[in-house]
Amino acid sequence: MGFSVQAYHKKQKRTLQHLSEEQIIIAQIDVIRKHQPRCGGRKLYIMLQPFLKQHCIVMGRDKFFLLLQKNKLLVRKTKRSVYTTDSKHFFYRYPNMVKDFTPLKAHELWVADITYIPLKNRFAYLFLITDAYSRKIVGHYVSDDMKVSSAIIALKKALDQKPADRIVIHHSDRGMQYCSKAYVQLLHDHYAHISMTQNGDPYENAIAERVNGILKSELLSPCYDTIDQAAAHINRSILIYNYKRRHSSLNWQIPGNVHKQQGPQIKRWKNYYQPLKKKEVSMQEP
Repeated sequence: MGFSVQAYHKKQKRTLQHLSEEQIIIAQIDVIRKHQPRCGGRKLYIMLQPFLKQHCIVMGRDKFFLLLQKNKLLVRKTKRSVYTTDSKHFFYRYPNMVKDFTPLKAHELWVADITYIPLKNRFAYLFLITDAYSRKIVGHYVSDDMKVSSAIIALKKALDQKPADRIVIHHSDRGMQYCSKAYVQLLHDHYAHISMTQNGDPYENAIAERVNGILKSELLSPCYDTIDQAAAHINRSILIYNYKRRHSSLNWQIPGNVHKQQGPQIKRWKNYYQPLKKKEVSMQEP
């Protein structure tokens, strides 16, 4: 065949080594996705770097995505089908104070939003308050309804974490819950500034929308049987999001760790991920 015996066995050994490395990597991906079922390829690649180094495995980004594609491990986007904002009311709507505003430390800017949670025969609703600097979820509540009282429970959880001397900007959409007298009064009692979107454009509350998307696409189940089951699983998922999941906008750091930092500097991680080539676009996922 034109090959020496030595070359044949060398190739066989190299092939077996690559197969063995791929199986090791897939097994580790299964461990990560046990807690983060829809963790995307970019994040997996960053999280696996210490593991690959420990096992002396060299694998580039493109080869890693091909491995995911070959084993059908790429994540697909899900579509939004329910809208939760009701801005047709007579409460006062506050102006947008955070346009071009960049927080430099935790508890300078909170963003609030509501997202739906599918149950077997109906929907529940998840009220979220996220710190814009650290991307940590500081307040949340799962409810059967979209009443103001449910939004207030999530807000109180966030307020309990805020240092007494810190003045925060609370930014949300123009939903009735956030414009109501009881909710606004609670913010005023804690000397918070109130900011709201102006045009109903989701880009005006992009961080809150992004956090909703991460939870729905990566951590939450597509459907729950009961609201108690949903609440228990959501509580665990938010703990994973806050204290285990790396966030690309934080240079691949964990929100809970960034939240503890006092200064405006965020530690930089090596950028393992670069924009994909045109031929690789079909492999890209959220």
